[in-house]
Amino acid sequence: MAAEPINRFPLDAAIIFSDILVIPIALGMKVANDPGEGPVFAEPIQKAEDVDKLNPDFDILAELGYVYEAITLTRHKLDGRVPLFGFSGAPFTLLRFMIENVSAGPNVGRARRFLVECPESSIRLLNILKDAIVRHLVEQIIAGAQIVQVFDSYAGELGPGLFFRYELPMLKAIAYEVREKLAERKTDAVPMVIFAKDAHFAIEELSKSGYEVVGLDWTIQPLHARRVAGSKVTLQGNMDPVMMFASKDEIRKGVKEMLEKFGTQRYIANLGHGILKDTNPDHLAEFINAVHTYSEDMNAVS
Repeated sequence: MAAEPINRFPLDAAIIFSDILVIPIALGMKVANDPGEGPVFAEPIQKAEDVDKLNPDFDILAELGYVYEAITLTRHKLDGRVPLFGFSGAPFTLLRFMIENVSAGPNVGRARRFLVECPESSIRLLNILKDAIVRHLVEQIIAGAQIVQVFDSYAGELGPGLFFRYELPMLKAIAYEVREKLAERKTDAVPMVIFAKDAHFAIEELSKSGYEVVGLDWTIQPLHARRVAGSKVTLQGNMDPVMMFASKDEIRKGVKEMLEKFGTQRYIANLGHGILKDTNPDHLAEFINAVHTYSEDMNAVS
């Protein structure tokens, strides 16, 4: 079962799925169930003093060992067919869930307000999350992950000012500290991916932040992204996930256009965010097959 998507589709990599909120839970936040909305935090962070309730020194193997066991098991099941991704949510994205209790309804703006009203507590919380993310990624790599990705799904909400002040330093520190701690444990580093959704303003800075790959959402022009990011970083993305609901002809057309703009070097074809529920698996297969077909054709004539 662990390798079922790889058995069904000719994908070039596999990713282990573990909800990004396992880190806040490991830090001590309690989950409640909101009927119709899914899991929410019973006591979201509302004031500076709430940060003191967290337990940054949690036993990571006791709390999240099941994730690492799943990675090792999946790595064995894949048997070398494709590399295995690990991943984590980014500091601000986790902070936003912890403060705004996203699944519980609209509390938009509360996390950004917390940053400006409680800057010292915000930096402390972001550092707690950064440290937990580093530990989590390191354990995933030791367990067998061959590449890891940091998801910052709400990065764009910060805008340049707050992003560069609060989040970018944390993202840079994650890239550096993961490699540092792997070296301490005599484990080889692996490629790292940063995906900061809607952070168009930060592509250049992200390309220099210590990650080998910069993920792009579907609202970014490929040619602009390549020009700004430069030629030394690999780009990943960026077809709109809603295109999986288009006709197969339109999907193939979209893939061809995307590949022609990005080129086939230092590029990972992907969607611009997560796949939407109710997506027809046959349409996903069309997307994957078109990527292989057009990229092979392009490489053959280059």
